[in-house]
Amino acid sequence: MRTAIEKIIESWKNTDGNVNTTQNLLSWIRELNLSTFVSVKEISIKDDSFWFYDDLNGEVLNKKRSFFSIKGLRNFEDKKFVDEKPMIFQPEIGYLGIICKEIDGVMNFLMQAKIEPGNINCIQISPTLQATKSNFDRVHGGNLPAYFEYFYHVEKYKVIYDQIQSEQGGVFYKKRNRNIIIEVTDEIEILPTFKWMTLGQIKSLMQIDNLVNMDTRTVLSGIPIISLCFEDNKEHISRWFEDKAFYNSALKANPLDDLNKIYRYINNYKMFHNVERVIVPLNQLSAWDIDEWGLTCREKANFEVRYYDINIEGREVRQWTQPLFKSIGKSLFGLIISEHQGCIKYLVSVKKEIGVFDKCEVGPSVQIEMGYQDSAYNEVERIVESKLKEKKDIILDVFLSEEGGRFYHEQNRNVIIKIADDELKQLPEGYFWVNYSTLNYMIQINNCLNIQLRNLLSLLKI
Repeated sequence: MRTAIEKIIESWKNTDGNVNTTQNLLSWIRELNLSTFVSVKEISIKDDSFWFYDDLNGEVLNKKRSFFSIKGLRNFEDKKFVDEKPMIFQPEIGYLGIICKEIDGVMNFLMQAKIEPGNINCIQISPTLQATKSNFDRVHGGNLPAYFEYFYHVEKYKVIYDQIQSEQGGVFYKKRNRNIIIEVTDEIEILPTFKWMTLGQIKSLMQIDNLVNMDTRTVLSGIPIISLCFEDNKEHISRWFEDKAFYNSALKANPLDDLNKIYRYINNYKMFHNVERVIVPLNQLSAWDIDEWGLTCREKANFEVRYYDINIEGREVRQWTQPLFKSIGKSLFGLIISEHQGCIKYLVSVKKEIGVFDKCEVGPSVQIEMGYQDSAYNEVERIVESKLKEKKDIILDVFLSEEGGRFYHEQNRNVIIKIADDELKQLPEGYFWVNYSTLNYMIQINNCLNIQLRNLLSLLKI
């Protein structure tokens, strides 16, 4: 009898679908985009009766003190100033959940066509459930999100993955979501904005710019492939892997081989470095100006804050106002891979971001949030820049959006680049070559891998 993970791996290989064809899914998205009314307009905070700027405390919040607020945060390391910026404070844990079900022998995932106000292309493929605690507590006065009861009563179903994971540490202060995948056998009523898809179809749709949202990617990155590592008889699974070096890295390599060296570095940093984050009023941020239109940085930054009036058909609440972090430019997130003795290795680095939950997390090879700064490049970043300029050894290159509920039109370049195993002579401090099995093991633990790395791992092909 096949395990749930075996069925998911088979579904990963199935790029054609057995419930809906990929062409039908694309037509469905296109039709919904044409038929759904969406209006997102910049406004002055003076035009809003719900959100306001509290000049006394120096924060942006709403009259119910719900959803989230925006405050200033100042970052010190070993008593030295590092940086400061406006940050989103949302001290709650939301749901990012996906329902899967075996249909005619193939595991399918119930995905949602969802519009968020900041989405660059309106509709994106989202998890079955994508809800903040304020959403399912109905602070907004609307209905419960669709399929919420499946996750609230999760003990009735087979849980494939259930972990609390971080969001962007450069913008959120200690924000986390519950990433969860459950398998059901019930008959489910499929609402008009939901469709069944194989994992292979979802992975294929990730190759299209800005089509599969960030929340889907982080949840799917957590599928515990690692559980098959410890089975004695797993060779039959290899037939689903075209890339045998990836199979070796995922299912034959010992996940503990690389673990100690990463944890030793992380634990040393957490233990011996005094990291202090101080909440400050927005009007005390030295490089930021605040007015009725939002927050603007006088220096180089990758975002500004603006206020919006939003009207979206088909939501639990159709009309509302809120601030969004408006993107300036595009960030670059890159993962370098290399084949060594028949096994793919992944180059990761430890990232120390201002809003991260516990001082640092493991991130991708390259995470350039604020544009190119050639003089500051290390050897890893120079290799990625060179490969992109030469258009050489690029396995994947796609623009993908960040979460449209808090970010306006933010799309970042995600690249996977393969290099020869002797091309990078010496690793900078805080960089490590690891197996996929190690990374998949670490995703089963909260706050180990950051969201940029998890999203890149979700793009891998079988």
